Amino acid sequence: MTEGTFAVLALLVLAWAVTSDLLARVNINGPLVFSVAGYTLANPDWGPLSVDFEAPSIHVIAELTLALLLFSDASRVNVARLKRDIRFPARLLGIGLPLSVVLGSLLAAWLLDDLSWALAGFVGATLAPTDAALSAQLINDDRIPVRVRTVLNVESGLNDGIVTPIVAFTLAVAASQLEIAGHDESSGGGALLELAVGVAIGLAIGLGSAFLITLGSRRHWIIEGGRRLGTLGAALGSFALAVALDGNGFIAAFVAGIAFGAALDDEIVDVENAGELPELLGEILALVVWFLFGAVLVPVAFNNFGVAILVYALLSLTVVRMVPVALSLLGTGIDRGTVLFVGWFGPRGLASVVFALLAVEELGETQLVVPALAAVSLTVLLSVVLHGISAGPLGSRYAHFEHGQMKDPGEVPRSRRPGHTDRE
Repeated sequence: MTEGTFAVLALLVLAWAVTSDLLARVNINGPLVFSVAGYTLANPDWGPLSVDFEAPSIHVIAELTLALLLFSDASRVNVARLKRDIRFPARLLGIGLPLSVVLGSLLAAWLLDDLSWALAGFVGATLAPTDAALSAQLINDDRIPVRVRTVLNVESGLNDGIVTPIVAFTLAVAASQLEIAGHDESSGGGALLELAVGVAIGLAIGLGSAFLITLGSRRHWIIEGGRRLGTLGAALGSFALAVALDGNGFIAAFVAGIAFGAALDDEIVDVENAGELPELLGEILALVVWFLFGAVLVPVAFNNFGVAILVYALLSLTVVRMVPVALSLLGTGIDRGTVLFVGWFGPRGLASVVFALLAVEELGETQLVVPALAAVSLTVLLSVVLHGISAGPLGSRYAHFEHGQMKDPGEVPRSRRPGHTDRE
């Protein structure tokens, strides 16, 4: 990345920060702004800015971004709340997510020509995780039941960590099938070892850092802002140490975040305050990744656009998401409106982009890989536009629907009956 490109990115971040709420009122979000900016300013065919995707720094930025956001999202998971109302998110993650991976993979193998089963699995796994940032307007809307907003946030915070080993495995198998140097048939099994190393390091760093920060706070060893710095060190350290020891850095960051949030003594340290710095840095880097998405992956989608890829993208955003959600929530008593609402608002975002960028790094842009990259890129692009535009109107309509269910002030809608309380 040149100095000029860096300067433009910094000014774009400034411009977005100043106008973010104004643009949000017309349903324009940061990912859309930076994707369009990347496509128009750094397009390899005409853009005035230069982005060398082969540069190691670009790969590091993408990987650190996902690691920071995985840690931040996981650290905010309220384990006690989930224990009280675990059925909703557990069904989405334990039943809906695997069904989405399988259905998306089968659909990719059927619709996309000359796609190996490993690459079809990569597409299905890459597009299964959701991104709460693209539906932040809903998650922050007080008119929508707390339980629904929480489950969307928890689902998006956990599903990218869950599919990471699947993505790593499919990339390893695809690389061995394509006979790419540095990969062999044993690489798929190596992904399981990487997962185990990542889990072990994540637990050690997460629990250890929570203990040290709590101890330092209790004994007044930490200066002002030290908790934020310590949490940032834990997030980056878990990822970096796992990679250095040939483990899965994303899994390490994800597990470290859960362990950190669960072990931190909230009577002494506020996890929201402690996690502010890694979350903020992750959000800034995420805007950079969306710029790279527009510069590197959107041209791949447009240059390889076809009916099959378009059909796959549309089905991925509807059938592949909504059918597994509906099946996973059968028998829970949740009303149809809530099922449809949760099923639609499963936007594909940053995790899918980072996985696609990793695929380019691992596999290159060969003729056999390009259809998979194009399908992922077009799906994410359509999600950014469609979910961004529909968040406000459909959120208002759903809130009105929920309000209408409570004709009697003492009545509790089916989605909030006893045993499914919204209260903390």
